[in-house]
Amino acid sequence: MKLTIFGTGYVGLVTGACLAEVGHTVVCMDVDQGKIDRLKASIIPIWEPGLEPIVTRNVAEGRLRFTTDVEEAVKHADVQFIAVGTPPDEDRSADLQYVLAVAEAIARHMPRYRVIVNKSTVPVGTADNVQAKVEQILAERGEAIPFDVVSNPEFLKEGAAVGDFLKPDRIIIGTRSARAQERMRELYEPFNRNHERTQFMDVKSAELTKYAANAMLATKISFMNELANMAELLGADIEEVRKGIGADPRIGYHFIYPGCGYGGSCFPKDVQALGRTADQIGYDAPLLKAVEAVNNRQKTTLFTKLTKHFGGAASLKGKTIAVWGLAFKPNTDDMREAPSRTLIEALWAAGAKVQAYDPVAMGEMRRIYGRREDLALASNKYNVLEGAHALAICTEWQQFRAPDFDEMERLLLNKVIIDGRNIYSPARLNEDGWAYFSIGRNHCSGASVAEQ
Repeated sequence: MKLTIFGTGYVGLVTGACLAEVGHTVVCMDVDQGKIDRLKASIIPIWEPGLEPIVTRNVAEGRLRFTTDVEEAVKHADVQFIAVGTPPDEDRSADLQYVLAVAEAIARHMPRYRVIVNKSTVPVGTADNVQAKVEQILAERGEAIPFDVVSNPEFLKEGAAVGDFLKPDRIIIGTRSARAQERMRELYEPFNRNHERTQFMDVKSAELTKYAANAMLATKISFMNELANMAELLGADIEEVRKGIGADPRIGYHFIYPGCGYGGSCFPKDVQALGRTADQIGYDAPLLKAVEAVNNRQKTTLFTKLTKHFGGAASLKGKTIAVWGLAFKPNTDDMREAPSRTLIEALWAAGAKVQAYDPVAMGEMRRIYGRREDLALASNKYNVLEGAHALAICTEWQQFRAPDFDEMERLLLNKVIIDGRNIYSPARLNEDGWAYFSIGRNHCSGASVAEQ
């Protein structure tokens, strides 16, 4: 099939590349000429394992191309994907201006029947807005061209997006149009060879499914972090609790790891947007508000532990703190809403200097914060420790899991680790004389400076 993707961000690029990989002919359209030029040269704007070779291969074999020409993109295919950003608006609802702008562009140039597919994460009712916008523009044109609007939300995990797309758990398609169903079934046929993964439903149910999935996962994380904070006060070990409840198949082990909070482009935005939707329909949704509130508080926990160890926020002035991990999770360079940002900005506000290292997010760190006297970016995980008063771990990259603790002791000024991802054994580090503070199990950690 011929397909058009509007938007070459995270969702659009992965979608376009993976659909080309299974044999479709795909045009990806974006208004950013610089980005399109780089993509044509196989320069990928995001760090996603496995994506670059797929893009390069499909461009070379003629199944994937990039353009800024709207008319060319609309006329290329009967199926038009909208995969543009929906950032939070001032009222914390999803900003649909880019989605509606694409809908208008399609309507202005469509020569005949089109299936318009919402791939962007959008609030319930967005398909109706797109429908109205297309009808408005067609009326202005004096045309009566048929079209269908379909909801086809993405369920991609950053760091594993290529695998998620090529081997999906489910493919959600919202439409009641038999004509659109036929096109969408044909489009996703390569993904259903083993068993049927496609689930057809009404449009609003499909739109809600996306938000419900992310809100559910965010709820599990915040609930576990709430338990972790209680475990610290009760003298329990949250890691043992996690194993105990995870053994129950009704609960399972996924997304019940305590830590320093969730981040990224999806969970924070989608929980907020779903809460805003509840407000708009006059429904009080206290659980959604609590999930967000717990997460915002959890992002401050590393700074709180540092200040407690050193004897107050004022004691951090002039100190240097090393940070391992800047991305909100491993296998991505995405720092949107990352817990590392909350910690680093709090350290700067307290007058501390930050030395940071991340395997892939260093460029993103520099793009966000620029060059500062109180920021040093190191070339590896050991260089970043030299002369630092403590180490804070924000992201559980594999290379941080089994470090050389003797080398760390040699480089750090103090044997202090604030672990936001519970990577190490408290008993082992305390036996070796480390002041080790993790999440939900600090009853067995080392003494603070004040206590010493």
